[in-house]
Amino acid sequence: MPIRTASLSHQLQKNGARLHLARAIRAHSKGAQQPPSEQEQALLDERRALKEARAARQAQALQPKAKAVKIVKEAKPPKAPKAPKAAKEPKPAKAAKSAKDNKPSRADKTAQKAENLEAAKKATKKSAKT
Repeated sequence: MPIRTASLSHQLQKNGARLHLARAIRAHSKGAQQPPSEQEQALLDERRALKEARAARQAQALQPKAKAVKIVKEAKPPKAPKAPKAAKEPKPAKAAKSAKDNKPSRADKTAQKAENLEAAKKATKKSAKT
């Protein structure tokens, strides 16, 4: 599995820190003029390999990318036209009724109530003759 480019830079950073520590230990204990130890040499080789891998990846990123092939859809055969529908006969017109004609107005209602009250009063009164 290939190593991601982002992890290469992180590995380089960690390798550089370890290499710096190894060089500092060698310079402190043996002196700066002594040849590098096996551990330091291994870190140098690893760092060189990481830098080469990073450079190869950067060069590969500059190359043109392969483009996806466009899918060509096949044209569907046209559908057969539908037969035209027969024209419907118009319905006979109904007599127009408005809702206001059937419904009494408020004034009519109160007049009717008043008439009913008068009729009730007259009906309950007994005439003097009887």
